[in-house]
Amino acid sequence: MKSKPILAGSAGVIVLILSYFFFFNESSEEVLLTKARFGDLHINVSTTGELEAKNFVEIQGPMKMQQAGIWETKLNSLVPEGTVVKKGDKVAQLDASSLADKLTQRQSDLTKAESQWEQNKLDTALQLSQERDKIINLEFSVEEKKLALEQSAFEPPATIKQAEIEVLKAERDLEQTKSNYSVKQQQLSAKMREITATLNEAKRKVQFLQDLFAEFTIFAPEEGMVIYAKDWNGKKKKEGSTIRGWDPVVATLPDLSVMISKTYVNEVDIRKIKPEQKVMLGLDAFPDKALTGKVTKVANVGEQKPNSDAKVFEVIILVNESDSTLRPSMTTSNVIQTNFIENTLLLPLEAIHAEGDSINYVYKKAVSGFEKREVKTGEMNDKDIEILEGLSPDDVVALSTPTNISKDIILIQ
Repeated sequence: MKSKPILAGSAGVIVLILSYFFFFNESSEEVLLTKARFGDLHINVSTTGELEAKNFVEIQGPMKMQQAGIWETKLNSLVPEGTVVKKGDKVAQLDASSLADKLTQRQSDLTKAESQWEQNKLDTALQLSQERDKIINLEFSVEEKKLALEQSAFEPPATIKQAEIEVLKAERDLEQTKSNYSVKQQQLSAKMREITATLNEAKRKVQFLQDLFAEFTIFAPEEGMVIYAKDWNGKKKKEGSTIRGWDPVVATLPDLSVMISKTYVNEVDIRKIKPEQKVMLGLDAFPDKALTGKVTKVANVGEQKPNSDAKVFEVIILVNESDSTLRPSMTTSNVIQTNFIENTLLLPLEAIHAEGDSINYVYKKAVSGFEKREVKTGEMNDKDIEILEGLSPDDVVALSTPTNISKDIILIQ
């Protein structure tokens, strides 16, 4: 009889222990919950850009370096970036040593061409003078032969005949010499024109290089603030940088009243970007300043990102505001608004799970534990996702995977 109360008491203790263990485990599981809610979905693409002036005047080096056989040269000196210059102020000086060598060679060619021209001029005058003397002498000879013919009037017929022949020969020689003189004159004139052309070409080359020499000192074409141009590798030009004949831009004078942000978007997101989309801009230099803008240009062709295998596309954003604090090369944070869905059912991204390639589901809170429920999703941003089917407003779902799942996945009918 005494053992029965003991056994009953022991059984009660066991039940209490098991109940405590079961309920303790169930209640000790910490599952973060959230509710499906209606709200506005802003779909954005965030990028980093750099301010530039929309309109600017280029400060260029010599445009005709390649015509002189100079493919590149160095920047010997350059005014500090940000210098405000007036029209005609000196901005930069290029290394003209290679040009000086070419100018020296061309001047030597010119001296040689001038000497040849003078020599040919003297030779032409001498040869034509000699030919004219021959003609004069032959004219005298013809007169002498004619006089001899007149004096042989009373001579035998054979002597007269011989005198007539001598006259004919002298006249023939005179005529032939005059014809040769005309040909000789044409030949010498042609040679003189050729040498004159060579001389003029030598003069032109020297003049071209002298004019080009003056262009190696670069002056501001307009008034403004000097902003260094970027080289092919994206680095700004500076003293010692190379200036190439096909890219002679040294710096720019920007119009700071209208600014753009030049940015690059990866190939995954570029399909979302279209002209006229609104943009919110921030400045790293002025974190409290908020700007707005719009997309004006989207590149059709991608380019390789430096030091990366990623392909990016250039996007130009026009800044709406005009602000005296805006300067070229300032870094901007750009939030491009690619889409906006008003008053749609939303869940945090963390609440969505995937099974296979086609089924998305959530862990919906049920009376006892959680149930896996399929949902159909729509657009999303970096925080929320649109729920098209499978949930109702205020349905509670888990943000992490719970252990107390009451049933297999419930599919949308």
